[in-house]
Amino acid sequence: MTATPRSPLRHLTDALERTDGAVRLRELPFRSQVELRADEAPATVGAFLGCELPGPGAVSGDGRRSVLWCGPGWYLVVDAPGSAPGLEAGLREALGETFGAVVDISAQRTVLELSGSRAREVLAHGCSLDLHSRTFGPGRCAQTNLAQAQVILHQTAPEAYHVLVRASYADYLARWLLDAMTEYLAA
Repeated sequence: MTATPRSPLRHLTDALERTDGAVRLRELPFRSQVELRADEAPATVGAFLGCELPGPGAVSGDGRRSVLWCGPGWYLVVDAPGSAPGLEAGLREALGETFGAVVDISAQRTVLELSGSRAREVLAHGCSLDLHSRTFGPGRCAQTNLAQAQVILHQTAPEAYHVLVRASYADYLARWLLDAMTEYLAA
C-alpha cells in the first residue's frame, strides 16, 4: 500500500488562506527537492538542468525550476511536485563517472511563500540577514535562522520569498509568520 503524501501544514490551510493585505503567506506543498553534491560538475549537469549552476548566494533557473547554491559544491534543485525521480535519474546520468552525490530530499522540507509589499519587514522581525535590496534581492538565497528555525531563504521577486523549512518546524514557523504578519493584514 502506498501512503498518500500529507502536507505538514494541511491543518493551517484556513489560516493561510485568510492572509491578505500588504503581506500574504501560503504553502507550496510537495515541491520536489533534489540535493546535488559535486566539487566539479560537468557541463552536462547544466545542460540537463537547463541552466548553469549558480555561484555563492545565487539562484539560477527559469522560475519553475530553481537551482540554489547552498555551499561549495552543494546545490539544491527545487522543481514541480512529482518531478524528483526524473531529476534524480537525470542528474545521476549527467554526472556520469564524476565524483558526486544526488539525493531526493523532497520529504525533508516544505516551502512557504511570503509575498507582498511588507514581506521584507515580516522577515526582518526574526532574521538577522540584511534583506535590503542592495544586498539581498531577487535571485539570491541564503541559509539562515528565521525565528530560531533553520531555513533556506530564496527571494523570487522584488516582493516575494520562498522559505524552505524542515517539515518538523513547519507548524512552528508558519504560526510565527502568521503572528508577525498581524499588523500588516487587512482588517
